[in-house]
Amino acid sequence: MTALPQKRSIGPRTSVGVHPVLIVGCYDREGRPNAMAVAWGGICSSNPPAVAVSIRPERYTHEGITARKAFTVSVPSERYVEESDLFGIASGRDLDKFAATGLTPVRSERVDACYIGEFPLVLECRLIETVELGAHTQFVGEIVDVLVDEDCLDGDGRPALGRLRPFLYDAFGLGYHGVGDRVGTGFSSGRRFLPR
Repeated sequence: MTALPQKRSIGPRTSVGVHPVLIVGCYDREGRPNAMAVAWGGICSSNPPAVAVSIRPERYTHEGITARKAFTVSVPSERYVEESDLFGIASGRDLDKFAATGLTPVRSERVDACYIGEFPLVLECRLIETVELGAHTQFVGEIVDVLVDEDCLDGDGRPALGRLRPFLYDAFGLGYHGVGDRVGTGFSSGRRFLPR
C-alpha cells in the first residue's frame, strides 16, 4: 500500500481551488445592460434545472438581479480572458464594461436580462430563490434555456468542451487556466470498482 501524502492545514479559505469563470448578466433599474464576473457559481438542481451564483449585496449586479428577477450566465472562451477579468474588477456603476471591452450585450428572448453575444455558452435564468449567506446573497435561477454557438456543437448537437474552450480561475494562485485533455468518461470510468 502506498503511503498517503502529508497534508498541512492552511486554515479556512473561500475556495475549492479552481472555479469556472462565469459572467452574470442583467439589466439595472434603468434598463442599462450590466454584467460581472463571478467565481462562486454552479449547477444546484436538476429538477427544475437551476444554477446558483453568490454575489455581495454592495455589487451593482445584485441590485439589477433583485429588481428584474432574472439573470444570465455566460461562459467565456479562452479568447476573452482579459475582457472577462475586467468584468470582475470594474463596477457597472462607474464604467460601461461593454463599451470598454467592445463586447455586445444581447437581450435575452426568455428572461429580462442580457448576455454577452461573443461568449459561446449562455444560460437564461428566471430568479426562483434568494438566500442570504452572511457576506453574500445566493441567487438561484431556473434555467429556462441554454444557448450555444453552432460551431461549438458536436455531431450529436451537444456542446463540445474542446470547441467551447472555457477557462478556470485559480483562487489560490490568482490566475486563469485553460481546460486540459480529457482524462476519463463520466458514469463509466469508475465502473471497474463495482462488484461483479
